[in-house]
Amino acid sequence: MSTKHLLAPALLGALLAWGLVPTEAPAASLQEFTFDTPAQEQAFRELTGKLRCLVCQNESLAASGAEVAQDLRRKVYTMMKEGKDQDAIVAFLVDRYGDFVLYQPPVKPSTYLLWFGPFILVGVGGFLLLRSLRRQGTAPEPTLSPADEARIAQLLAAGDDQQDRAK
Repeated sequence: MSTKHLLAPALLGALLAWGLVPTEAPAASLQEFTFDTPAQEQAFRELTGKLRCLVCQNESLAASGAEVAQDLRRKVYTMMKEGKDQDAIVAFLVDRYGDFVLYQPPVKPSTYLLWFGPFILVGVGGFLLLRSLRRQGTAPEPTLSPADEARIAQLLAAGDDQQDRAK
């Protein structure tokens, strides 16, 4: 048996075990930052709460446990310690990562689809639904020929006779 075949199960087991190891909670990772005043800490928490984790996408930078989020938190912390205001920090991150890094990106041509896309989809869906319902409402009732009506009456009468005999 080759070494390649022996390493595959070991590697798979190591990866599975690594995935089960608990990671440090995001709240604990925020404790590594020290601030001169409670206002600075609050400003840091607010800013990292407004920024999106680039990996998790549905978590804020403050809540994410991803390594990239930790690196970005350190960068934000460093920039705050250098005396940069929130607008400068946000501008730096947007220049580097785009509007995606913001939970509330600005309304501009490049984000129109993001802001108005859901409304457009609902509008188009509603229009198609109404059009479909109108078509069904205006469709003529299917009519039976006199021969078909006579055949149905005959079948119903035969069914009634069988029920009477069964009683």
